[in-house]
Amino acid sequence: MTISIANPNLPPPPTGKYTAKSHCRRVAKWIADNGGPSSGIVYVEGQSMKMTEARKVKLGLPPQLTTTERQRRHFYYLTGCDLPDCFFAYDIAADKSTLWIPPVDPEYVMWAGMPLLKEEALERYDVDEVLTSDELQSGKSLLNMLSKQETIIMVIKDRADLAIFHADEVQKQKPKIDYDWTRKAIEACRVVKDDHEIAMIRHANVVSSYAHEQILAAVKHAKNERELNAVFVMHCHANGCREQAYGCICASGTNASTLHYVHNDMPLQGRLNLLIDAGCEYNCYCSDITRTFPLDGKFTKESREVYDLVLHMQTECMKLIRAGVLWEDVHMRAHTLAAEGLRELGIIEKKLSTSEILDSHVTTRFFPHGLGHYLGMDTHDVGGNANYEDPNPFFAYLRIRGKLPAGAVVTNEPGIYFRQYPMEQELKDGKWDGIVDQDVLKRYWDVGGVRIEDDILVKEDGCENLTTVKSDWHYIESAVSKGNMA
Repeated sequence: MTISIANPNLPPPPTGKYTAKSHCRRVAKWIADNGGPSSGIVYVEGQSMKMTEARKVKLGLPPQLTTTERQRRHFYYLTGCDLPDCFFAYDIAADKSTLWIPPVDPEYVMWAGMPLLKEEALERYDVDEVLTSDELQSGKSLLNMLSKQETIIMVIKDRADLAIFHADEVQKQKPKIDYDWTRKAIEACRVVKDDHEIAMIRHANVVSSYAHEQILAAVKHAKNERELNAVFVMHCHANGCREQAYGCICASGTNASTLHYVHNDMPLQGRLNLLIDAGCEYNCYCSDITRTFPLDGKFTKESREVYDLVLHMQTECMKLIRAGVLWEDVHMRAHTLAAEGLRELGIIEKKLSTSEILDSHVTTRFFPHGLGHYLGMDTHDVGGNANYEDPNPFFAYLRIRGKLPAGAVVTNEPGIYFRQYPMEQELKDGKWDGIVDQDVLKRYWDVGGVRIEDDILVKEDGCENLTTVKSDWHYIESAVSKGNMA
């Protein structure tokens, strides 16, 4: 009997070229619309291949980009190219894009086979011309672009080696280097995704959701957090998503009170719940999903109460997400529900009004992070305009400020956490006297933390949940209790 880890029933990934040329045009339009030049060259460089000390270049080992050496996202946005050691230019006036890839190296071919050739790259990527990087370094392929005197070349500061623009022949054209526009324009444009980008985020969500389902099925067979971490990565990789969008958070028991828990190596025995925050990438586009569940298949009374509260927070906030909504309002709706829910449980004194609770800022101790962030080529994607200097504790860690546009993808990820540090010391110091009932709170420390996170496409008239793994407590308990790994 042949056993396959891959699931043949998952929807196939999107087809067609990455829509790089339309991204170039969008960036050029944004620059012009915002007071920048209407002509010139947008020039970006890809990630350089890095070798560890054990992988000497002279050995001819094949170049590859790993998770720690990801393709520069601004470069990928304009090219769709994930190869290392590449360069790109977009001539705005001519509407022409040029990609430079490494030339064929005989030593490389001996060890790793033939690299991508120019004609193959032209077929694979949405660019107008493909040349080799030795042609760029000579300066010859730049001269045609610099046909006019003092052409503006827009680059990202500290992300470009400008030596090629100082070659004698190139200098005769007196190009002007601009450091301001390229980064600003790309980061603004990346907020709104086109259909192809959404399809890739959707596929990453499908694969990640399936991997989360396998975690639920594997819980009863696992003894340690790292085993469940491995289950998730295995199923993502087996189903075509090798790279993880970020380091997995696999936190059992009180470890779940640490927002970005990193150890993932503690035994599960004696702990109530497990919080797993994990998502894979598909072609550089991320998913970001969190589920919390009981390790033995049945929530305790306290765990279930907190789970219901967090799911209520998420569900009610979901109803508000649409184009034009002010994200601060959605975030504060989550805090209002947290205040009311914690008061109903008796953790916060029942005599207090909702406004009194919010005025005390105590909910920022139980729900310290923002409701969500933009999602795209980065897990915490660009364009959110966060203000980490905001003196308002409700907004200090909010990664999106302002109104949501249609076509953006955001995470909706409320949570309630019971962090003994610094909470216990603050309670001893009397900071929360008359606000927090310490006797009731003691019953909840072992819950650790509950977070539920889905990836949401913003639409004009509402939103769409791209995450497919269910989160209702009936499903969660049933999936864990069955404990049958696929």
